Parts: sequence; C-alpha cells; structure tokens
Amino acid sequence: MARDLEASQRFYGTVVGWTFRPATRLGEGFSVAVLDGVPVAGIGALAADLAVPVAWTPYFAVDDADVAASRIRERSGTVAVGPVSFPAGGRAALVADLDGAVFGIWAGPVAAGWRVGRGPAPAWLELRTRNAFDAALFYGEVLEWATGRPGCCEVSYEEEQVVLRQGGEPVARLNSGPVEPGAYTPHTRPRWHVHFRVPDLDEAVEAALGLGGRTVSVFTTTPTERSIALRDPDGALFTLTSTP
Repeated sequence: MARDLEASQRFYGTVVGWTFRPATRLGEGFSVAVLDGVPVAGIGALAADLAVPVAWTPYFAVDDADVAASRIRERSGTVAVGPVSFPAGGRAALVADLDGAVFGIWAGPVAAGWRVGRGPAPAWLELRTRNAFDAALFYGEVLEWATGRPGCCEVSYEEEQVVLRQGGEPVARLNSGPVEPGAYTPHTRPRWHVHFRVPDLDEAVEAALGLGGRTVSVFTTTPTERSIALRDPDGALFTLTSTP
C-alpha cells in the first residue's frame, strides 16, 4: 500500500523492471505489477486520511477467509480488517500474528502464474519474529501448512531457520531474532519482509537511490545470493537480491 500510486509505479518500474496494469476486480486505486508477462505483486493507493505506514504485505491463499480469521483469533492473533468481499469475487482480511507481524489472507481466484520462488519475483518471503518455532506452529495451524494435502507446502528446519517449501522450492523463511513487538522503528519490529530478485544488484540500488530510496543495511553475500535491504521513497522496507 502506497501514498502515491503513480510514484510507486515509477520507482518499482525503474528499480525492478515491472510494468503495471489496473486491478479492476479489486476496485479503483489498485494495480498489478507484471514482469516477463507474469503478475508478481500488487500496489494499492492508501486513503489520504489513513494514518498507517506504507508497507509490503504478503497475502496467503486460503480456502475460506472466515474460517482462517476464526483460527487466527483462537490462537491469539489479531484480525484488523475483514474479512471483506470484493464485487468480482473473493474475500480478504488484514491480520497479524502473535507478535504483531502483519499479513493478509485471501480466498478466491488467483492469477495464473502468480507465485513466489522461481520465476520473475518475489524471490522469497521472510518472517522476522521472536521465536520461529512458535510462529511456525501458529501459521501451520492457521494456514494449514504441512498438512499433507495435495499441493500443500512442506516445513523443515534448515540452518537455524524454519523453511517453507512449495513443490520443493523454498518460498518463505522464518527467523528468530532480536525484534521488539512494540518498537518505534518498523525495521526492528516483528514483520514479514519481501525479497525481490534483480539481474544486476548494483544497477538496481543506484536506480533506487536516484529515485529517493535509501539503503538500511550493507551488502550481504552468501554462496547463493548477494542482497541489500532498502526503503522506497514512502518508507516501505524490502530487500533486493541477485545471484553473485
């Protein structure tokens, strides 16, 4: 969700190479980001009178939004908005887990090709939380992870992380860390964090800085990727990553 939809489209279009199309089934003020013909993200315009931070929020598909919302409440999570229905079909809610990390749930049609992991973007999602095992139990019960259903995901513990895989491909990582649920700075609060893949990391960072973004970490290099965390001009946190 962004303060200025056109400015956000210009920023992300330049930095990660997205193009945009209206998301008419979600109403006015929404657009879908497309890369290589595949939908990869959505951007919506925040109402001017809403005093909420600009942020990237992951939405997880569920069979029934009302059932999922009830599970969240039963497990001491929070349902902030919804579930609400959309005219073109689908129900959604904006919710938070035990530590206050915000995410969404969506029950309804999903665009063909929309996925995390392999392909254009996002590369993967990361939950930064106080206790990854407690979080894995919460999300497993709420979103029915690791249930053995056809097409469902698998959960494993790898290199001190809880890793969520879909079809063998890692799509999310849950990390325990030094976070504070009531922290003033969003960067230090429990949160879901999105990693976007780019072909040339240095070029993308230079473009982001030129359009009013700023870095919030140093470059990190592992055997499989090189990455850096940034804020966009509205303050939304995200990470850019590339293959070294």
